Amino acid sequence: MVEFGRYYISFLRELLEIIGKFFRSIFESIAVFFSEGIFKLIQNFIMASINFTILDWIIFVIVLLINIVFITVIVVLLLRVLKKYIRFSKQEIEKDELVQEIDFLNRKTMELLDEKNKILALKVSNLGINPDQEEAMEEEIDLSKNRFVKLLQVDLKYENVDPTVNMIETDKVTLEGLVDRFINFSASRLKLYYSKKIILPFIAGMAASKTMILEGISGTGKTSLPYAMGKFFGHDSNIIPVQPSWRDRAEMIGYLNEFTKKFNETDFLKAIYETTYRKDISIIVLDEMNLARVEYYFAELLSLLEMPDKNEWLVDVVPDNKPGDPKNIINGKLLLPGNVWFIGTANKDDSTFTITDKVYDRATPIEINTKSTAFEAPDTEGVIMSHEYLDLLFESAYKDYPMTLKTMENLELLDYFITKNFKVTFGNRIMKQIRSFVPVYVACGGTELDALDFMVARKIFRKFEGLNLPFLQQEITDLSKLIEKLFGKNSFVDCQNYLALIKKQF
Repeated sequence: MVEFGRYYISFLRELLEIIGKFFRSIFESIAVFFSEGIFKLIQNFIMASINFTILDWIIFVIVLLINIVFITVIVVLLLRVLKKYIRFSKQEIEKDELVQEIDFLNRKTMELLDEKNKILALKVSNLGINPDQEEAMEEEIDLSKNRFVKLLQVDLKYENVDPTVNMIETDKVTLEGLVDRFINFSASRLKLYYSKKIILPFIAGMAASKTMILEGISGTGKTSLPYAMGKFFGHDSNIIPVQPSWRDRAEMIGYLNEFTKKFNETDFLKAIYETTYRKDISIIVLDEMNLARVEYYFAELLSLLEMPDKNEWLVDVVPDNKPGDPKNIINGKLLLPGNVWFIGTANKDDSTFTITDKVYDRATPIEINTKSTAFEAPDTEGVIMSHEYLDLLFESAYKDYPMTLKTMENLELLDYFITKNFKVTFGNRIMKQIRSFVPVYVACGGTELDALDFMVARKIFRKFEGLNLPFLQQEITDLSKLIEKLFGKNSFVDCQNYLALIKKQF
């Protein structure tokens, strides 16, 4: 054992001497390089350069530059590698810290949930809630775990509600009576004053299209009109403020968050979902709809509402169904009911976007640029009306007040002239809207020519804004004369005023 001890001590001494010699030789080599080596290299260069020719000096400079560039590149690459390594190491450290923090938060969350459950259990025992109530409470708590929270709340709200609309005899009014009753109701109950010039096209517009645009200067009561309509029909309108950030349907309807697995529900989605439980008239208002580009975020609904079969009015919400999803979302789709109308308000100023033809062609535009004068009206109640009854009123108007043959022939002549000279045509969509709009307008107490004047001015003449009007002055004059010839001298006031305004501008 003593001999081994001596050997081991000798072994360690020799090992340390070898290691010492190794490092000493390294340091000596470095010292020799920086003291004698560099000095010797410089001396050799000086001795050799005595015999350099001009060509040798040129080659020397070139080689020197190449070597400097090479060394610089090597150093830069090494620095970049080192920088990436440091950054990667830092990210890994931060990731580890984040994982630890998440783990800590998860533990805290579990502790808080346990504490909450204990408190709830204590409250249940203190309040003496029976098992059925306790189960209902648990269901309500579990509601937050579902990906549709707002829509499931709507399901619960209407779970035991009978959607039948019970109309009394006084609610079964004619279209003309409906107009008069609304005007008096709004004036007497809401102190909002409207003339028949506004309400007639509004009611007729509901028959022509599921979308409507109320446009004009700010402060003329565009939003208050659908608000008053909601009060009148006993179902408050849902007013959805449009945000300038809306770029697509996801901003309006919502989207499924793949990270949280929750659906970001919007007030608009909740509003249209609630209409699926109702049978009365529902109005959804897109307030200041042209703060964003309407054709971007509303394009899908515009196309859906064009479908002749209402069973095809399916809005894609999620790609699939999951247990616990809202009752009326089937296969990830929501069927738009026939009792909903979309009313958009639009200001005309520098802060808004221009509404395109795609939107105008599918909607009924109504201009509100003036405030109606206040007047005394008898105290009038609203109506409780189902959308089926309103549809029956529209159907009756189609039968009782169809467009006359002479008016249709004159309209075709007008269409031919406009198509030939202005390259603008009515189109099947607009003709269909006119055939729906005019009879209802007449049934509301208006005249056939006034209804046609309204639609032509806002559906056809509005398209003239995109034409080169200074070179069409003669055609505009001829069009004015043709209208006077076809429909009478004092008819088509809106169209004639519009044409006169165009001529005055140029």
